[in-house]
Amino acid sequence: MSMNQNTKDTIRLYVDAKYTSPYAMSAYVALLEKGVQFELVTVDLAAKINYQNEYTSISLTQRVPTLQRGDFQLSESSAITEYIDEVFPGTALYPKSPELRARARQVQAWLRSDLMPIRVERSTLVNFYGQKYPPLSAEAKAAADSLIFFAESLLPPGAENLFGEWSIADTDLALMLNRLAMHGDEVPARLCDYARHQWQRASVQSWVHQERPAL
Repeated sequence: MSMNQNTKDTIRLYVDAKYTSPYAMSAYVALLEKGVQFELVTVDLAAKINYQNEYTSISLTQRVPTLQRGDFQLSESSAITEYIDEVFPGTALYPKSPELRARARQVQAWLRSDLMPIRVERSTLVNFYGQKYPPLSAEAKAAADSLIFFAESLLPPGAENLFGEWSIADTDLALMLNRLAMHGDEVPARLCDYARHQWQRASVQSWVHQERPAL
């Protein structure tokens, strides 16, 4: 199927061919939570398909995920999840309170803009392929300490979700924590419990069990 095929009511989500992008996962989970019918289209990033005209005509950023709804295309995962929450009924992806909704967006923004040493030394190959890496560097350990401080400060004692009801920020934070926890790095027990609980959500498990190519 050509990437440029389109109909008025067609919704497509373009994701990486290995299903390892945490941002693609976030958009995928958002659509499933809303009960939206959509086509999943994979893009081979290793082959640089995202830089070819067929894809750049759809994605301004030349990255995944990209959402295509009729003649409208949108890239960048947090923009996609906010859009999905605004236009589709179903499970709320963000808290109702303006303050908590802003806080959830803060979580998403921080996870996407910081913690690079963790993202480098504990790639999502840990989460989806069981990859093992050397011990964390001092720089990555400092980033892990920041992540743990952030998560412990936000997660109320005994809570399963950050803001009462589940939000997409829970999925995003759990994935980042699980880069460490699934690798066996030191993470406080209550954060491990939180991340494990979030990982069992049906929409997340649907992404986890996608059929992936061998590395």
